[in-house]
Amino acid sequence: MVNAAKFRSWAAVLLLAALVLTAAAWLRGAEYDEQYTLFLTAGTPRPDWPQAIFPAGAVAAVQAGHATLAGIARDLRATDVHPPLYFWAVSLWREAFGPSLFAARMMSVLCGVVSLGLIGVIARRCAIPPVASMLLALGCYGFVYTNAIARGFAPAQMLTLCGIALLLGRRPLLAGLSLGAACCCNYLAVFVAAAAITATGAWVAVLSAIPLLALDAWFFAAQHAARTGQFPPFKIWPSLLRLAEYDTAAVFGGLPLYADGFWRTVLGAIVSLVAAGLAVCVARARPLRTGPAMRLVLAAAVAPPIGLLLLGAVFDNTPIELRYLSFGLPFIALLIALASLPMPSPGRPRRSFVSLVVLPLALTVQSASIAGLLLSPRTMQPARATAIEAAHLTGDGIVLLPAGNDGVGIVGAFGIEAPPSLPILLIRPTDSIADRIAPYHRVVIAMLTQDRDSIAAIANLHAVLVPPNWRRITVGSNVEVYERSADGH
Repeated sequence: MVNAAKFRSWAAVLLLAALVLTAAAWLRGAEYDEQYTLFLTAGTPRPDWPQAIFPAGAVAAVQAGHATLAGIARDLRATDVHPPLYFWAVSLWREAFGPSLFAARMMSVLCGVVSLGLIGVIARRCAIPPVASMLLALGCYGFVYTNAIARGFAPAQMLTLCGIALLLGRRPLLAGLSLGAACCCNYLAVFVAAAAITATGAWVAVLSAIPLLALDAWFFAAQHAARTGQFPPFKIWPSLLRLAEYDTAAVFGGLPLYADGFWRTVLGAIVSLVAAGLAVCVARARPLRTGPAMRLVLAAAVAPPIGLLLLGAVFDNTPIELRYLSFGLPFIALLIALASLPMPSPGRPRRSFVSLVVLPLALTVQSASIAGLLLSPRTMQPARATAIEAAHLTGDGIVLLPAGNDGVGIVGAFGIEAPPSLPILLIRPTDSIADRIAPYHRVVIAMLTQDRDSIAAIANLHAVLVPPNWRRITVGSNVEVYERSADGH
């Protein structure tokens, strides 16, 4: 009966996870980085867009292609900064389920559900509440986000958790294979992998990971200088502050962003107090003294922020983003669950203050942040909102869309969110803009300033679309509409 009850509890949490992650995959708009996944696995990593007007539907048509595994490997080494395993898996997944963004995201959703089950397995081996651990992980904004987008974080996290579970089960060679495969999905998985092997002393795991790490090295050697200038220079104190801010956001989301004025301050204070309270409770639980399993969990929790600091110091940049910290979130959830265990007493164990007050409050805050992730435009990138607004305002005109650094992130996200017939003219910083827009009476600027070239292109547009030739007639949240004035013929 007890086992049946536990099975039902696990099944209920996994079903909830499937619903939440699927909802996130469906409701959230297309993102900049996801377009690299779609174009690469379609065999066109850097599309050669026409200089003339083309319909938005052409973007989805280009993304519908199918690349070979060898072609993906060649293109990755030449154009990107990621290892190959995730993209190979997505390519096979797309063959089975179609080329759409939602289809690609559903592979991440599947990985996320499996990851949550593995968190339960790890919790049991650490003698802490599995269901609480799984719910706390599912409540983490960064966990839901990275397991609902078409990038390599979800499979890398799943394979990392599998490796940790195998280490706890004393299967070091299999653990090494799993951890090596995680690094072949995302280079940043190496932080948790290294911390886990060091904490357990299972150095034999390195032997089985070597072939996959060698494959990583072959790709990284060709890619390491591909995106210089992507992050600001490294400075220790700003980096530490950014880590604290992003780690808190990874657990509790951007709840203050959902309000304005006084209520934003109130929400920010609540989130900060809950985060500080949980940190104190975890420290009081003394995970270092609770056995080797929890020492492994603690090492895995702190590995991502420490690794990012070291990476920044070595390469003189600040590679600190919420999604990069996602690898530590399952272990943070496990540490919080440890702090919620009943306190020993002479009679029977009594529930702790954490389990009675702090844990329910944390889950409440997390639930609110996940609702915002699913529904609030403030948590989403602007492609969908911009495409909807542009389609409403274009009329008999055209959309001027910045091509961005490489014609991938901005063009892909806007194109698949826009109506297929919407006319698009790509604008680049080096264009002779006045000549390119001379034939048109009405233009709508898609205000997507998401990289260096898009900022420059829109600045050039603003320099051209001025009286007496043009007049601005509408300013929306994400677009500007201009019409040729009578004086400009």
